[in-house]
This record gives sequence, structure tokens and C-alpha cells, in this order.
Amino acid sequence: MEIRLATLDDAPATRAIYNREVENTTATFDLVGRTLVEQRDWITQRSGVLGVLVAEIDGVVAGFASLSPYRARPAYRTTVEDSIYVSETARGSGVGKALLKALIDLAGQRGFHTIVAHITGGSDTSVALHQACGFTIVGTEREVGRKFGRWLDVVIMQLMIT
Repeated sequence: MEIRLATLDDAPATRAIYNREVENTTATFDLVGRTLVEQRDWITQRSGVLGVLVAEIDGVVAGFASLSPYRARPAYRTTVEDSIYVSETARGSGVGKALLKALIDLAGQRGFHTIVAHITGGSDTSVALHQACGFTIVGTEREVGRKFGRWLDVVIMQLMIT
């Protein structure tokens, strides 16, 4: 497995992974999949101090992870939010953990102080992954999202980097 910074050439593969989650799961609260242009813009917006990582297995993108701004106000600039998506065929192979560890390292190298994760309630695998990488649960927002006719909670997890 190779983990590297994403390029715009990764937009089709990352878009396919993400849109599958949009259409079939509650892992994201987006209700409509991204176009290729939107996915390229999303990668571009995270270039520079943030970052998008991809994991490749035998030259095929098996997952991706990103750092995004936590909030727009300047006082939050040292806090980021993480996102991790693994292709259906690569789940259980260590891709998610490798991506999250690399993302934590990237955040530290780029001077961020803390990472926050917002995880859909009931996503025990995601919670366990974050706990295995040092995150702790700091709260739960009750019924803040609605998708597929269901109210959804969000578990908030946090890792202090520095």
C-alpha cells in the first residue's frame, strides 16, 4: 500500500468512492453525489496547508482521507476536521488505519493543534478506528441530521496533537 498526497488526477477515483457513500450510507450527510468538477474543486480547496491523502493498492485508489477547516472564524485556524473513506472492496484491509495515521502525521507536520471527527451515530467501525489512533469521544449531538427517512446522531471525537 502506498499513501501519498492526492492530485487532481485522483478526482475520478475519490469521487466514485465518495458518491457510493452518499448514495448508500449515512457516512456522509450529503444527499447528492459530487460531479467530477466538484470533486476536483474539493481537492483544490484542501491543497496547501490542509491536504488530501490517497491510499493505493497495486496502483488502484483504495481510499482517501482529508483535513478540512473546522470552522471559518480565525480563532479556529489550528483545529481541523478529518474525513476518511475506504472503497467497499478494500475495507478490513488496514487502509483506513493507515490513512488516519498518515493524516495525523500530516496535521502535526503542518502545525495543527487538534483534529476533530464527526461520525454518524452507530458507525462503530469508524469510532473504533479513531479510538485505535488515540481519539476520544467528547460528545454526541442528537438527531442533527436526517437521511433515508431517519434521524441521525453525530458522535464527536477529538485528538490533541500538540
